[in-house]
Parts: sequence; C-alpha cells; structure tokens
Amino acid sequence: MLSRILDIAWKELLQLRRDRRVLPMVIIAPVLQLVIYGYAISTTVSNIDTAVYDADRSPASRDLIRAIGASGDFRIKHFPSSLRQVDTLVDRGQATAVVVIPPDFSENLRREVTAPVQVILDGSDANAAGTGLGYLQAIFRRYSQHIIVQRLGRLPEAGVTADIRVWYNPTLESRNYMVPGIIALVMLQMTMNLTAVSIVRERERGTIEQLIVTPIRRYELIAGKVLPYAGIGYLDVFLVLLVGTQVFGVPILGSVLLLLLLSGLFILNALGIGLFISAVSRNQQQATMAIAFIMLPSFLLSGFFFPIANMPAFIQPITYLIPLRYYLVIVRSIFLKGTGIALLWDQVLPMALLGTAILAGSVFAFRKKLE
Repeated sequence: MLSRILDIAWKELLQLRRDRRVLPMVIIAPVLQLVIYGYAISTTVSNIDTAVYDADRSPASRDLIRAIGASGDFRIKHFPSSLRQVDTLVDRGQATAVVVIPPDFSENLRREVTAPVQVILDGSDANAAGTGLGYLQAIFRRYSQHIIVQRLGRLPEAGVTADIRVWYNPTLESRNYMVPGIIALVMLQMTMNLTAVSIVRERERGTIEQLIVTPIRRYELIAGKVLPYAGIGYLDVFLVLLVGTQVFGVPILGSVLLLLLLSGLFILNALGIGLFISAVSRNQQQATMAIAFIMLPSFLLSGFFFPIANMPAFIQPITYLIPLRYYLVIVRSIFLKGTGIALLWDQVLPMALLGTAILAGSVFAFRKKLE
C-alpha cells in the first residue's frame, strides 16, 4: 500500500516539474499576494478627505481648523465659500467629512456658552464616516479643554479619567492583525488551487484510464496526490511566514513549532477541499468556478473582516463548516497572544474533524470508472 501511494506521489511530482507554470505559482504568487495584500488591506482610517466651511473667520475658528489638520487623520482639501458648495462636494464624493463653523462661533466662546459646530459625514462609506466622527469628537474635546485652560489656568477638578491599557497589540497597528489573516487566506487559495485541477488534469489528458485499470485503491490515489501538495503547502507556509515577520515586522509571540504543526492541519483541510472539487469536476473550467464559489464565503464568513458574532443568527451556523474560521483564530492567537495548545483545542478539534470529513468525502467522490 505504501509503495503504491509513494508511486502516485512521485508521478505527481514529475508532472509538476514538467509544468513550468507551477513554479512561479508556488513560490512567487504567495509572496507577491502577501506583500500586496499586506500593504493594501488595512482597517486603519487616515487622511480622510475633509472640507471646512468657516463662516466665522476668526482666530478661534482658525485655531480649530489647525487642530483638525494637525491631527494627521484629516486631509483638508476644500474651503467652500457657501453651503451650496458643501452639498456639491459631498454629492460628488470629494469630501467624506465637512466641518461647518457658524458665524457666531467665536462670540459664543467669548460669552462662555456652548459653541456648536456642525459635522457632515458621507455615510456611503460607513467605516470611514464612523471612524472620522470619533476622531473629530476627540479633537473637539481637546480643543474645549484648551479653551478652559486658557480661561481658568487649569482643567476642572471634576471629571472622569481612563487609565487605558491595550494588550497584545499596544500600538493598535491593524497590520499586526491583518497580516496573519492574509497568510491564512493565501495558504488556502494556493493549496486549494493546486489540488483542484489534479484529477481533472488526469481526465483531460486521458491518463485517468491508466489509473482506473491499476489495482490501486481510491484512498491510495487520494493519499498519493495529497503528499506532494502537502509539501508544497509547507513550502508556502515558510515563505509567507518569512515575509510576514521580516517585511511587515509582525512578531510571532507564540511557539513557531506549534504554528507549523497546526498549519499542517489546515493544509490538509485546504487540500481536501481542492481534491473534492477535482473529483466532482469534469473539466478545469468547472473546477475554477467551484474554487471561486468556495473562496468568497470563506473570505466573508470566516471572521477575516467581519466578526462572526455580528452576523445574523441563521448565518452563524454556516461558519462552522469553514476551516478558515478556526485557523484564523489559531494563527492570530499564536502570532499576537502567544497562546499555547491548551487554549486552542476548541479550534483544533473542529478543524481536525472537518478535515477528516472533507478528505473522506474526496475519496468517496472519486469513482474508478469511466462515465
């Protein structure tokens, strides 16, 4: 049995060596994807396009405008001269945030009464609008405190202060959170793509008939095809980990050995999905469409971007069928928290069971007969 599995694995390696398109896909593509996605995908909102309509034109209003610009979160690009221009800027998407300073702003401050400032936000980008609102509220609080200090020479004694401590990602760098997730996504895509066409390729080349007439069993064929791609998957793991730690500077606080072992378990899940697609597809076009059908739900429902707890109740059970859901928790926990295996069993066990079921399904889906 072992010799037959190794023979199939050796045959698969020979086919990969003859295919010159595989080497760039295996080595260059995952590194390139990680670099591009690592720099491009970020949840940090900055340089928000901003317009300021200053109807007061006083030293106080200019101080407020300088405070907004100096924060580094807003890029003041427009100074409209009328409210009609404000509407035009927002309608055309040229300004995500607009600050309208009324003509009595400085007079209200002088009289020591509330000085309202209107903020208009483009809600079509809810993330940028919500984050920008939080930034502006913080700027207004600091500006108010500055005014109070100028008037009283000190801050009011009453008030609430917060002693804030951020664990695991003290600088709140979104890259430290996103890069481990991108590593998992790239691994899923690469390993699934490679295996999804393996049996289909046999059908299209006519070599599947030669395998059918041999005494090799279905599980031996599947195991033989999994072995070389598992090795390639581990090669990609080393490459993307190297890029993630050296290029992006994301630290691995936990055990690298544990990360590699559990990555192997995730690779088996991805390979199983690819082999199942390959077993049920008649040609490479069908396999490619099936990959796209699986990748999008894996991306959206795994918790990569959107917390699973925020999803509708009837959607959340579906996420338990997505291996990426479990691996994202594992890789982010090991990277950022240094979590050990004792706290990861609730992720490891479901992923192991799911991987076993997927590989078993691949074996049963493959039929050693011509249709």
